[in-house]
Amino acid sequence: MEIKPRQLEIIEATGKILTKSGVTGLTTKNLASEMNFSESALYRHFKSKEEIILSMLKYLSKNISTILKNSAPTSDAEKDFKDVFRRITLYFKENPYYVIAIFSEGLLDESSKIKNAIMSLVNLMTGHLQSVIEHGQQTGKFIATIPADDLAQIVIATYKHQMFSWRFQNFEFDIIRRIEEIDDTLLIILKNYPQ
Repeated sequence: MEIKPRQLEIIEATGKILTKSGVTGLTTKNLASEMNFSESALYRHFKSKEEIILSMLKYLSKNISTILKNSAPTSDAEKDFKDVFRRITLYFKENPYYVIAIFSEGLLDESSKIKNAIMSLVNLMTGHLQSVIEHGQQTGKFIATIPADDLAQIVIATYKHQMFSWRFQNFEFDIIRRIEEIDDTLLIILKNYPQ
């Protein structure tokens, strides 16, 4: 999917409005105002508000997918685990307005296409994390008595909570440091200690 520069500006403005005003504040009127042009100008770039949101989610998915592909697995599952979250958190720190797009409950109610796009993105992250956990289980580093899928769901829920906290506190605390602390705690839980 190729995003043109003006479309990217609209996508970024969409993320900013979602962050500032939530789903109810995301109207074509507000978006046009944020962009300093008419509503009709929006429709030269996108057919509908839904298409804008879907494009934002596809753009985000492409970027997260690239991040995950660049997180090449190593022989050290703990390092790989921390690396995934460090890279994704760095991306969100540089692009905080996308946090609400992926972790917002409100967007799930917009349409089935948007819901599917969000779920696809969450599944992408969860699937990658699950493979990291499975590798850790196979090498004896991580606990194997709990399915990797269950562990990945718990970890993603914890990550989501931290991102929500960061958003609700107006992005004012050091999210990189906080995620590193949470990663250390999660690794204590994941590690396979001898009985």
